[in-house]
Amino acid sequence: MIDHGIALPNFRLHVVPAVVSLASPTWQREVWLDRDQFEDLDYIVHVLFDDFCDAREPARFLGGSLRTEEEVELMARLGTVYGAVQDAVGARSPDEAFLDAPGWPAVVAAAARLAHVMLNNDYMALVGLHEAGHTWPPGTGRIPESD
Repeated sequence: MIDHGIALPNFRLHVVPAVVSLASPTWQREVWLDRDQFEDLDYIVHVLFDDFCDAREPARFLGGSLRTEEEVELMARLGTVYGAVQDAVGARSPDEAFLDAPGWPAVVAAAARLAHVMLNNDYMALVGLHEAGHTWPPGTGRIPESD
């Protein structure tokens, strides 16, 4: 696996939670269906397809908000299965229609696999920084003690 790093860490700060949200049916029902919450499916779609990535064609985000070719492949898979559900229920359907669609479990499964890989890659990048001697807080010259 080659970690291409990320040139756009602020983009990734939006992409990873959006993918995690798609991987959690409980979160979707508790948050997306609550009209008092900011996050809904429309927000997640904008993050993953419009603003910080393009799940239909994610290759151009390699090294931007995606670290590895595996992330690109899994994001493309997520884009494909989400697109199939959107085609089946209609783009302007309410969130409930998406969550109840027969193809929605495939979206959740694709997102769960991608979330696992993205989070693991981020943790491995942090380990690499630690092993290279990077400290926290920056400039203190100390590495935090573990409990």
